Amino acid sequence: MRYLTDRKRAQGLGSGRSGTHHHWQMLVSSAALAVLVPIFVFTFGLGYGGSYEEVLAYFSRPFPAIVTALMLIVGLYHILQEVTEAIEDYVHGVAGKLLIVAASAVSYTLMAAGLFALVKLAL
Repeated sequence: MRYLTDRKRAQGLGSGRSGTHHHWQMLVSSAALAVLVPIFVFTFGLGYGGSYEEVLAYFSRPFPAIVTALMLIVGLYHILQEVTEAIEDYVHGVAGKLLIVAASAVSYTLMAAGLFALVKLAL
């Protein structure tokens, strides 16, 4: 009969070092999104429905452009962290690593494309 301690049962199941860091990252990005989303919805709503020239003039002002850029970056980063956590939990091995790389590539590509479009719109 084998008597295993709790420590022996948990050995080899992974490290507990990065959980706190990930939790704080998610907490900070969630708090930032709790403030940014209502401001973004209000700001975007004011610019919605105008003609092309009116929208260009609206987003060329600093406040709407900065709020939109922050929402884009923080929102996509938060989504990336959530997707990465889900992949780490449910997909293992090489497939999991490839999915994490793909999710990161898609997220950062969307960030870059969104910021490029915003800069083109604002300038």
